[in-house]
Amino acid sequence: MTSRVLVIRLGALGDLVLSSGPFRAIREHHRDARITLLTTKPYESLARAGGWFDEVWLDDKPRWWQVSVLRDLSRRLKSGAFDRVYDLQTSDRSCGYFRLFGRPRPEWSGIARGCSHPQANPDRDRMHTVERQADQLAMAGITDVPPPDLSMVRADLSTFDLPDRFVMLVSGSAPHRPDKRWPVDRYGDLCERLRGSGLTPVVIGGPAEREIGRRLSETQRGIVDLVGQTSFEQIAMLAQKAAVAVGNDTGPMHIAATAGCPSVVLFSQASDPLLTAPRGRLVKVLQRDRLEDLSVDEVAHVMNGVLA
Repeated sequence: MTSRVLVIRLGALGDLVLSSGPFRAIREHHRDARITLLTTKPYESLARAGGWFDEVWLDDKPRWWQVSVLRDLSRRLKSGAFDRVYDLQTSDRSCGYFRLFGRPRPEWSGIARGCSHPQANPDRDRMHTVERQADQLAMAGITDVPPPDLSMVRADLSTFDLPDRFVMLVSGSAPHRPDKRWPVDRYGDLCERLRGSGLTPVVIGGPAEREIGRRLSETQRGIVDLVGQTSFEQIAMLAQKAAVAVGNDTGPMHIAATAGCPSVVLFSQASDPLLTAPRGRLVKVLQRDRLEDLSVDEVAHVMNGVLA
């Protein structure tokens, strides 16, 4: 009888991208199993594009006081008849889902109290996401975990008027995290240097960052503004064609690095690259407590070294 496996990874974007290595490892370990991913709506298409899962279920992330919705979720989880669950989210929410299975519970890899394959490493919270998840899977019997990889993702770019040589700029971040943004005028200065080197800046970002793309387009010549126009899969495809990606600590930079694009990632004190930096073929990190203190010269120097 075909075994059934559930993988839980609800978000956020960068975390899901860093889990692409574990996704592949689970697929390889359970070659004949039917594997389902439980995630959230924004990441459904990217999860399907990776080819790791037979099914993708969407979680509405109900509040704990929404008793009827939780009851429906419990019924759905039980209906999956899962033999094993890999909780890669390891949050209070996903640990709570362990209890929704009732008894008998499936085998469970994670940190939920009473689970069959706990990640009993006291240093887990001080590990980078990649190493932490590899450690978790090792405790569940999966010892060969490849690095994150989105190089297999394909998408149609024919609607974009792309130049032959371009640099991908990720100049935004989550709206509630302005402290993770290098100032827009610095990106403008960097655009001038790129054009002087024969490279076209291609600016990408989410719908909430359209104002950033508009400001750059109004002040700089020759920019391709794709802010709010790309899917996650198209970002991966753009990254595969770009000479380099430069951007803030945000999900699309994880996509760029993991898709194989040489990447320069700018960190403030708001996050720790030792725990969350993108992983890829060639990733350089620049960090200042305040990104206002990071000069264009410094970024250009590192970027040129990557391009050399």
